Amino acid sequence: MRELIADLFISLDGFASGTNEAAYFGYDGPDLSAWVETEIRKPQVILMGRKTYVALARYSANAADPRSARMRELPKLVVSTTLTEPLVWSNTRMIAGDVEQQIGRLKRQPGDPIRSFGSLQLVKSMMQAGLVDRLRLMIFPIILGKTGQEPMYIDYQRTALELVGTKVLDGRLVLLEYQREHDASGT
Repeated sequence: MRELIADLFISLDGFASGTNEAAYFGYDGPDLSAWVETEIRKPQVILMGRKTYVALARYSANAADPRSARMRELPKLVVSTTLTEPLVWSNTRMIAGDVEQQIGRLKRQPGDPIRSFGSLQLVKSMMQAGLVDRLRLMIFPIILGKTGQEPMYIDYQRTALELVGTKVLDGRLVLLEYQREHDASGT
């Protein structure tokens, strides 16, 4: 069974973006860059929503840097009811219809892990359906307050998580890795 990992980069107060914020909220550094590079080199299938796909494909579909070249190589799935094929980013297929059913079926197949990054609405629906095996939160040391956009936890149902890993990057970012708490039956 494939593992589904959801990676989200968020502010301390739980926002995925803010008004006029730089990439990585302006906190890029050597440890963060190394972590991103290490993660992109791993075998995986990238899963994203339409907004994340459009934002990333706009740049990476034709860029010459090594990270973009690797992203073109990786198989990608985009959840959308409005995009039409063929898609501009190589190795990308669309998922439409019953997304939970299709992702559940994909997880039961042998193959590389599935990794989602960004795509807040998609991650929320996958969390609520019990499809996310690991939730990794990269916490940036900034409170966006009134300038925050895309609140991470809005409308989530109560979900108990077990902390399975922590890491500090660049002396200021905290990576928290969680999995669902297992109930008494071991599920």
